Amino acid sequence: MTITLRQVTKTFGPVRALLGVSMEIRPGEALSVLGANGSGKSTLLSVLGTLAKPTTGTLDHGPLGRTREEVRRVLGWVGHDLLTYADLTGRENVTLAARLHGLDPSTAYAAVAERFELGAFAERAVRTYSRGQRQRIALARALVALPKLLLLDEPTTGLDAKGVAKLGEVVREEVARGAYVVVVTHDAEFARAYGDRSVEMERGRIRN
Repeated sequence: MTITLRQVTKTFGPVRALLGVSMEIRPGEALSVLGANGSGKSTLLSVLGTLAKPTTGTLDHGPLGRTREEVRRVLGWVGHDLLTYADLTGRENVTLAARLHGLDPSTAYAAVAERFELGAFAERAVRTYSRGQRQRIALARALVALPKLLLLDEPTTGLDAKGVAKLGEVVREEVARGAYVVVVTHDAEFARAYGDRSVEMERGRIRN
């Protein structure tokens, strides 16, 4: 079953961020959303992630749930601002997320620590990290509960070539697992390499 948006608009006072957006997102597919700054990409992600409600139109999350709470239980999100707790260690950031999902923190951490190569740096406070290290912790936190919907907002920002390749590997693994994956990005090369389908936004609309 698909996640379906039908004629979704989103306004913030006089600002019209989304204008009649209709689209489907399929399981086991990486959808890339491209567009310039201010085109509505991040607002679209906020609507999909239940942080913002459509002003008009409908959003159906399909099998993920009908309420915000149901959707958030199966949601993994890495924002452009990674929003890790700077004074906690990387391990503490991840195990906190595991506990919130009702998982055994030690077992859950061991799985993502291996997957994302969280070495000794994960025992330090996040405020001491490089961008790439914070990105790995953010991905580990987002994926610790194996979410059904993964939202990534400009995930290649600040990553070197090795980091981008690892991120692409993660995207393909999540697609193979059957997750819904949406990647908002300026990086057309990344979208071509790791996305299954792409849409381009311009001034709040999907370009035809």
